[in-house]
Formats: sequence, structure tokens, C-alpha cells
Amino acid sequence: MDNEQIDAYLRRIGAERPAAPTAQALHDLHLAHLRSVPFENLSIHLGEAVELTDKALVAKVVDARRGGFCYELNGAFAALLTALGFDVALVQAQVYDRTGQLGIPFDHLALRVRTDDGGDWLADVGFGTHSHLPLALGDGGEQADPGGTFGVVETPQGDLRIEKDGSPQYLVDQRPRALADFRGGAWYHRTSPESPFTRSLVCSIVTPEGRVTLSGRTLKTTVGAEQRTTELASEAEVLAAYDRHFGIALEREPQVGAGPVTG
Repeated sequence: MDNEQIDAYLRRIGAERPAAPTAQALHDLHLAHLRSVPFENLSIHLGEAVELTDKALVAKVVDARRGGFCYELNGAFAALLTALGFDVALVQAQVYDRTGQLGIPFDHLALRVRTDDGGDWLADVGFGTHSHLPLALGDGGEQADPGGTFGVVETPQGDLRIEKDGSPQYLVDQRPRALADFRGGAWYHRTSPESPFTRSLVCSIVTPEGRVTLSGRTLKTTVGAEQRTTELASEAEVLAAYDRHFGIALEREPQVGAGPVTG
């Protein structure tokens, strides 16, 4: 990324260019990203390609003003952080399901980030409802976050189990990976009937007050501990909600299973 692209990305997330790649700068960029770029799987149900290259991911987030799922969001964020001087490694993780079973290898993409002031962090702007701030690595204790109470527990095998409010979320393999290594996982989640992303629609974003999520035609607005649910009645209302709450302009309403997936 050149300086013009960096500035465009920073404008997209409403963040200032940091003077140095410090822990505070990482925290600020992480939160700004979550409040500006939604977690969404709309491409799967609009027949859009998902191309795992830095250029394509940054173009989707910045130029098209869209969001994405983990491979896209954390892939694009990694490109920004690297351009700003952070030491970034892509790591693969397997996600725990509700029964405690692990998903496929390369189920999830997260980021291990080292800052100039000696911090070592797990950054993740692509896991939906998760921590708002990076999680400190090497700290086996509980970490308070606006998104809950988190833990990073090293297993006997050297992996990292990420926990939220006492429940395991995903298991991180700490070996650095290349973006291309995640193509199989991304293909699986775009095409498999076993993938949660092919079976449902989701678009969700953190707000200063809580969160807004649109699942199909169900709009949920969370403010603190209170949640309001609204059922949208028409395609026009759905498209207006995408534009109003997420800044996403669509020509047609996404439908689960509508149209072939390309790319």
C-alpha cells in the first residue's frame, strides 16, 4: 500500500495516522475498524467473488465501502497495519462449535501483532461478536473488554485457546501463514452446505452504544443490555437498512442460496 491508499483506508475507518506502531495506536485502529467496517457475508448470497489478495481485499473495504468475513476483514486490516509499520503475522484458527468440537483447519484468520513498545497482541476484526480491543498475548489472566471477559490460554501443544466469558471461541495455531494459505477455508465457507455462512445472512457492526445486526429481514439493535428487534417488511426497507446502518448500497436484496457463487 502506498501513502495515498493508507490515507484512504484511514479515512474509511475514521482514524488518524499513528506517529508510531505502538500498542495504543493498535487499540485505536482496532476499535475504529470495528465501528466502521461491518462483519458480513453478503457476497456469498449475491454471487460475488471473494479474492484473497491484499489489493482485492483493500479495494472491497475501502473503495467499495463493504465489509466481509474473517479472511477479508483481517486480511485487509493486516495490509493496513503492515503498511503502518506494525509487525504482523497471519495465523490460522479452528472455531469451536456449540458442542465444543473444533471446525476445519484454516476455519478462521486472525492476526498476531507486535508493537514497537514491546507489546504482543492478538488482533481480530473479523469474528463477529468478539473483543473490541486486541487481546494481550502472554497474559494468562482474564482480560476485561467492552465485548466481554476474555482469556488467552496456551495449551500443552503450544496453541492458544481464546475464551470469552469462560467459553472457548477458537484455537490458534501460532505459526505464521500466508494469505494464500486460507483459500481452501474461504472456499469451504463460501460453498459448503455445512458452513454457517451458506445457510444464513448476517451483517453486523459495533456502535458506540452497542451493536446493530441485520440477519435476513430481522434487524436487531443493541444498546447496553437492551435489545430491540424489528422485522422489515419489504426489499425497500432491507436495502434502506443496509445503507443507513452499515453504509452499504445494494441494488437488490441478498437471499440465502440466490445465485451461484463465483470466484
